[in-house]
Amino acid sequence: MIKLYGLRMSNYYSLVKAVLIEKGLEFEEVKAPPTQKEDNLARSPMGKMPSIEVDGQYMSESLAIVSYLERMSDNSPLIPADPFQAGKVMELVCHIKLDAELVARRCLAAAAFGGEVSDETKEATDKDLERGLVAVNQLMACDPYAAGSSFTLADMYTFYSFGLINMISQKMFSKDPLANYPKIKTLLEMLASHPSIQRVETEKSQ
Repeated sequence: MIKLYGLRMSNYYSLVKAVLIEKGLEFEEVKAPPTQKEDNLARSPMGKMPSIEVDGQYMSESLAIVSYLERMSDNSPLIPADPFQAGKVMELVCHIKLDAELVARRCLAAAAFGGEVSDETKEATDKDLERGLVAVNQLMACDPYAAGSSFTLADMYTFYSFGLINMISQKMFSKDPLANYPKIKTLLEMLASHPSIQRVETEKSQ
């Protein structure tokens, strides 16, 4: 039995949970906030969430975890068998994470928890986020899924990263970050009804 540690409010916790469901793997959710306490650092060296436990061994970082889960089950493959197409899926995932979401996260504390951020940081974040969105949009196939005709890991990261990006952008910059990217917005609407994602979102309020 895989144990999933973290909180449902975390987009990466939700992403890993959705992958577990998608792959048909049995798991147990363990409520564990991100702290610098010894037990949490044993699971996740930076104290972040989520992390998983498998037979007394721990793993952190969502991309590492979902890569492991992909190899654990042949059900509903999320990475294409073709090497180049697999690389393209991971390319898109990396650009979503590094060039869009992590840029937006510069303002997360202010947007979500009432923290303060300088005007310079806000301006730089707004500018850099737009640049990242251009890059992500260039790579998005949306045919009909993020990387092409099949549902892949790129769709999971699209849904769970852009949810956070949208919240931050609306609160900090008072604008829809996808106003100029209708194909990504349409994709997000479609992904909201995907069974594994829908279950995760429904259970957040339970």
